[in-house]
Amino acid sequence: MNQDNSKELLDYPFRSPVALEPPAEWAQLRSQCPVAHVRLPSGDQAILLTRYSDVRQVLSDPRFSHNLSAEGAARTSKNEGGSVFENKDAALLADAERHQAWRKMILKWFTAKRIAAMQVRIESMTEALIDSMIQHGSPADLQALLGFPLPVWVICDLLGIPDVDRDKLAYWSSTLLSLTQYSQAEINAAQQEFTQYLLTLIAAKRQHPGDDLLSDLIAAAEGGPSVSAELLLMTAKGLLVAGHETTSSMIGKMLAMLLSDRSRWELLLLDPSLVRTAVEEALRFDMNPGFGLPRYISTDIEVGTTQIPRGTTVICNMAAANRDERACEHPEQMDLTRSPNPHLSFGVGPHSCIGQALARTELQTVLSVLLRRLPSLALAIPKEQLVMKQGLLIGALERLPVRW
Repeated sequence: MNQDNSKELLDYPFRSPVALEPPAEWAQLRSQCPVAHVRLPSGDQAILLTRYSDVRQVLSDPRFSHNLSAEGAARTSKNEGGSVFENKDAALLADAERHQAWRKMILKWFTAKRIAAMQVRIESMTEALIDSMIQHGSPADLQALLGFPLPVWVICDLLGIPDVDRDKLAYWSSTLLSLTQYSQAEINAAQQEFTQYLLTLIAAKRQHPGDDLLSDLIAAAEGGPSVSAELLLMTAKGLLVAGHETTSSMIGKMLAMLLSDRSRWELLLLDPSLVRTAVEEALRFDMNPGFGLPRYISTDIEVGTTQIPRGTTVICNMAAANRDERACEHPEQMDLTRSPNPHLSFGVGPHSCIGQALARTELQTVLSVLLRRLPSLALAIPKEQLVMKQGLLIGALERLPVRW
């Protein structure tokens, strides 16, 4: 990569001193060095963007791919085959036209109308999990008993998976998102198991298709060349991982944010109509969403006042951008009434998150039901004792102990 080695290199991703505070580097870089040179866990160099306008510009540009399998692109991880951004599966959708056709096929399962129809089932699942948590007794780990299982149930319902070993799914998923947490042998074994599980599932769906996304994808794969067997497997794997992992982690972080300052929780108890704006503000205020979104710059561009040459890998840190005072009034305050709230947490442009309507529905449902069922909910440990997971592409709490 064509990087200026005289520039100071910062090791990325940054670590926060405490779980519910952002890294100090975000504010420093936004004000002093918004286009910064960083060293990734792989040892490769990249450019980090932290300002709202810069991140939005790069993410909105359809010329730039999130696939880092191109020659000369930075590797995010030392893992053999790289992380989810540069493995061979990502290359299946490197072509922009093919990627948009794939998105169009998937998006019909994530329309507002279809998600609204799922809302009743999501609420029923939430109620059942809260029943189990109450039966478990106070204190309890909300992340393990609610935050993790709910999105797994929801995405399995959407895909048409009647039953799944959730602990195994979590492990397989984490190995896909590993930066430094797992060894190469562990990653290889887990992905072999994951692939075999999905191949068995796909074979069963071929014999007995249902009204579900996976059956639709299988029919599309058998109906023409637009969906190859490889793309079918990649899509099923990607939806299972992306469909639960980020939402699961966000449920825990959202509740931790709201419960760490009792006035926030009390405000929602007084006015539950604020649930929608509270969820959006939690998404904007997220102090540790993880790695960010990479882009491979295939042509020379100017970002702000900085020239970035083609062949550069750029990391867009949406969470740092969401706290940019140039784009958001009082960005360091969590304002549950903030509206409008044009945060970048789901990305923007041709690679924005397909499942954002589903994620919003899950987050709003969890919050609404908890406010109604457990108004006395509180953290069971001081907020300073909360711990973030390390070594993964996404940011998540290890545990969220609560009492009521």
